[in-house]
Parts: sequence; structure tokens; C-alpha cells
Amino acid sequence: MTIPLNCEFRELPMSEDNILTPSGWIRGRLVHEHGKVIAIEGTPCDPAENDLPYVLPGFIDLHVHGGGGKDIMEGAAAFETITRTHVRFGTTSLLATTMTAPVDEISNVLGQLGSFCEQRPTGSARVLGVHLEGPYINPGKLGAQPNFAHTALMAEVEAYLRLAPIRVITIAPEIAGHDALIRALSQRGVRMQIGHTLGSYEEGVAALAAGATSFTHLYNAMSPLHHREPGIVGAALAHAKYAELIPDLLHVHPGAIRVALRSIPCLYCVTDSTAAAGMPDGEYKLGSHTVTKCLGGVRLADGTLAGSTLTMDQALRNLVKIGLPISEASQRLSQFPADYLGLEERGRLQPGSFADCVRLDRSLTLTDVMVEGETIDFKNA
Repeated sequence: MTIPLNCEFRELPMSEDNILTPSGWIRGRLVHEHGKVIAIEGTPCDPAENDLPYVLPGFIDLHVHGGGGKDIMEGAAAFETITRTHVRFGTTSLLATTMTAPVDEISNVLGQLGSFCEQRPTGSARVLGVHLEGPYINPGKLGAQPNFAHTALMAEVEAYLRLAPIRVITIAPEIAGHDALIRALSQRGVRMQIGHTLGSYEEGVAALAAGATSFTHLYNAMSPLHHREPGIVGAALAHAKYAELIPDLLHVHPGAIRVALRSIPCLYCVTDSTAAAGMPDGEYKLGSHTVTKCLGGVRLADGTLAGSTLTMDQALRNLVKIGLPISEASQRLSQFPADYLGLEERGRLQPGSFADCVRLDRSLTLTDVMVEGETIDFKNA
């Protein structure tokens, strides 16, 4: 079968690449049509034996608060700036992540996100849905969350679900009544994540048994591992299949990342990025908080880490820096988050998948991004 040339990376240079597929590396070309991959033409290869660029599945970030100076809680006027900012760093799809706030503020933002999720503006990453990070968290483990935490009520959650496609909810399992909510919502396909919690090891294990499926920014804002009180971290390391982690090498020490990699089969990486991502040092909004970006991090006035400035291309480089092969680093930025949400057409490059991909040179510098077949002109953005 002859495939028209205009189906292949239409606006990118026509050259061979090292393309990462579910079955391994292919030296060749990716062919796409109508936003989907229709073929990967080439032969198996070892990228160490050539000097060609890498083509990887587009990055999927399941924890994004903001970017480009804008915060999700600002509403519709901020969404396109955020998605255009993150696509410049290789994120082809993401979950818009809310902050703990009064019910009317969350409802207002969710209503606007519900409409935005139905579209994808040209030059933007795809918003797959919402990660509701709070308000169902422990007020004793807020981290950088504003102090509007409260116990979850099913009627309230039902109202939120009518406003937007909520894919993930962070919840503290030790709060009375939350075990029943975890069980009910997980049966409806909502991914319930344990986070911002003072829970015990036993409460973490019970939450997993009730249907919780992951942990929000593993190690951060949760009861730590101690050899006589394993805490929520211990429950994750002993029992979890999935957990998200921020690999900016500031939130979590490389040694602790290695522990998690050995313990949690499908550990996946997120940025937990704020409005400060992609921006110079200065003050930015994070929900109702004002945070300061300096020295590579984002903090509240008291010094508490408040999200990050991490981008997914830097996350890839950080994982490789601490010893992961490029193929495994890619899995943890693309395939595993897609698998966690049950998205078979994203997070991998194969016939039938979305044409979401990134091209990087041999130093792992991002050179090209494609979202659903659209080549993104991020260099002139």
C-alpha cells in the first residue's frame, strides 16, 4: 500500500527518527492521518547505534494548576494560556487541577472547565478532564492548599460531576465517611487518590481495598514512613500499583525516587505546576495564595513548597539524569498516566493511537511537538 506523503509529519522535516513504540525502538517515520497514527514505517533499532533524534509519545500530565502566569482557579480566561504554555514543553494532554476553595468558587471553575474540555484550541494541549485536589483533605496536612478543607458529601460531589468530567479526586481516607465515598465513586470510574493526609498505614491499606487507586504527589503532604509506623507512604510502597510523583529533584530526593521506582510498578510523574511554570522569578497566584518563584522552586511566605515550576521535558531529563533509560522515563511520563485513566489511544505510538508525540535531539532538548496530528509552532509562540 502506498501512503501519500502528506500524511507524514506534514510540517516537520522529512527525516528518519528513533521512534519509541510499545514493542521497542523503530528507526523510521511515523505516518498519521486525521489526528491518528496509521503506520510506523521502519525497522527495529538500538538508538545507541545512531545519532538520530528521538520521537516519544506526547507527555501526559495529570496534575497541572497553572502555567504562563495563569492559574486554573482564575477561570476560563486562564485556560488557553495554561494549555499553550505546557504544550511548549511537550505536554500534549493534561488534567486541569483545582485548589481547595469555597464550594461556589470550585463550582464556578468546574462549570467553565466543563465547556473547555469539549474543545482544543489550535496550538494547545488537550484537557482530558479535571483533577479535584481538595477540598476533601485533612486540614492538618494542607501543604500549600488554602484552608477550606471539609468532609466530602456525596450530594456536593454529584453536583461537581454534573459540571465537568472529573477524572481524579484527591481525598484523605482517615476522615469519617470518606471510605464510603471512595467505594461509591471508584465504582463509577472516578480515580480516587490518597493525599494531603495524616492517615495511618492501616487507613491507607483500607482505602486501597475500598477502591482508591493512586497517591497524590507521593511522599509530599502525607504521613511519612517510619519502621514502627509505616504511614501512608508505607501503604503506597507496600501495596500501590500507581502513584504520582514530582521529579523536580526538589520535592523528592533521588534516592527516595529510586525507592518508589522499585516498589510501585506503574509510578508516573506529574509536574504539580503552578502559574510560575514557564515564567521568570516573581510572585504568582496559586488559588487564593500568593506564591514566590525563586531558586528553581515555588514557596509560600513561610517557606512551604507550593507546587512547582517543573515542565514535563525537564522531568524526562531529570529521570534520565538519575539513571532511567529514555524508554522507561517516557513510560512514566506518557504510557502509565494514560493507563491509569484507561486511555488506550494515548500515551503510546502505534496504529490507532492519537498522533501525540514529541521529538527531542540527542541532548534531550525538545525540538518538535504534535498534538492530535497538529504540529505546534511553539518556537514562535
